[in-house]
Amino acid sequence: MEQKNSKNYGSALLTLVTVFFFWGFVAASNDILIPVFKEKLNLEQWQSQMISFAFYFAYTIGSLIYFFISQSIGGDILNKFGYKNGIAAGLVLSALGTLLFYPAAEAASFLLMISGLFIVGLGFSLQQIAANALVVALGDPKTGAMRLSLTGGVNNFGTTIGPLLVSLAIFGQVGGTTHVASISAVKFPYLILGALFIVVAIIFKFSSVPDKIPTVTDEVITSPTDSAKGTKTPKTADRKNAFSYLQLSLGMIAIFVYVGVEVSTASNLPAFMKEKLNIPTANIAPFISLYWASLMIGRWTASVGAFSFGDGIKKALRFIMPYIAFAVFLAVNRIAQHDVTPFYIYAFVIVVLIIADLLSRGNPARQLLIFSGCAIAALFIGMMSSGMVSVFAFISVGLFCSTLWPCIYTLAVTGLGRHTNQGSSFLIMMIMGGGVISLLQGYLADNHLLGIQWSYLVGVGCFAYLAFYAIKAKSALKSQGIDFDKVELQGAH
Repeated sequence: MEQKNSKNYGSALLTLVTVFFFWGFVAASNDILIPVFKEKLNLEQWQSQMISFAFYFAYTIGSLIYFFISQSIGGDILNKFGYKNGIAAGLVLSALGTLLFYPAAEAASFLLMISGLFIVGLGFSLQQIAANALVVALGDPKTGAMRLSLTGGVNNFGTTIGPLLVSLAIFGQVGGTTHVASISAVKFPYLILGALFIVVAIIFKFSSVPDKIPTVTDEVITSPTDSAKGTKTPKTADRKNAFSYLQLSLGMIAIFVYVGVEVSTASNLPAFMKEKLNIPTANIAPFISLYWASLMIGRWTASVGAFSFGDGIKKALRFIMPYIAFAVFLAVNRIAQHDVTPFYIYAFVIVVLIIADLLSRGNPARQLLIFSGCAIAALFIGMMSSGMVSVFAFISVGLFCSTLWPCIYTLAVTGLGRHTNQGSSFLIMMIMGGGVISLLQGYLADNHLLGIQWSYLVGVGCFAYLAFYAIKAKSALKSQGIDFDKVELQGAH
């Protein structure tokens, strides 16, 4: 059985990473759509943030639909109809959403456009429920969390090039232009994307990706961090449901604010750069690309443990990998004919990430606390400075967001026993924070309220909660006999 799983692991995982790429590509490309529609339709900043709201709220609606249908048919949808079929169906649904971009662009209809994004997000929610579970199942369970870091790195490659390619398709060129794009140009990249969704859905249908995965045992919880030494955490007292565990209930809020601050920091950046630095919308794409590349930098660093290298090489890679990812960002932007010299200074900012990563020593609670503190400091620097210093400070928030999803996810589901899958689905529902927090910051960005620069206080509040959660989750797990400090970690985040 192990040999078969190992044999199928490579090709199946290679097929799976395509959907992770799509999620990142579309999510980051929304940050280009926001200023285009704002300028052409004379929207308020909070109204333009409805793009993020519609897309991320769809994740929650999709998860709720999934939950209630599963309840009504007396079993999990994917277990009945297959994981491979579920991903293919999600891709087809997302493709149908992209079709709405044609009438939306032709009629300059904001409602039609966000409706299309909502349907794309619905499809993504089904894909995400299936794909994350499959990534863990395809191979040795002990390295499941590390495979998630790898697929997260692919996701962030999509977020890095997405803004550049969509900007190229909309503006005709990625750099050196100052004109505002016609809304009719928006339809082309998304119609092409829809066609790719259909192609990949067909590939999935005939791929080696399994339709069924083994059920996780209820006897004992082996967390990704425990697996580094093969240590099993103590079996905790069984409770009525997932909500009965403090680490999960508080973790749902943590996922909500984490996704919220990750998305809102980037989606409000174009408005900040235009208002405070007078940078045209058409020239903002590389800065958005750097923000999402910052998440790629952090996640590539976190995935070092997934490789079969010696301890010495792994330690060296923790210093080298961030700069390999940064070099990818520079190379992609150079190909896009951007002047990359203004971004060289960012190499020194990456040093802060490396130091923070070393201090965390792989402990998810400690890393969540340290990275949240660094992000708060970066936001205050951005709010209290000006010019490119403020821009790079806000962009660096991406570095400190990079590994927070695995940290929160690990803390939230560890110790849940037979309620682990239920808890996981509840966490995915909270992805809607990406839309709600963006909308809140967009509203507060009005000059009669906080203004665009000080609206980033919303992000400070989000990271303050994440720091609080790091402390409370550690305490809750200790009360269940689970202490991450007593487990030697090897690259798990």
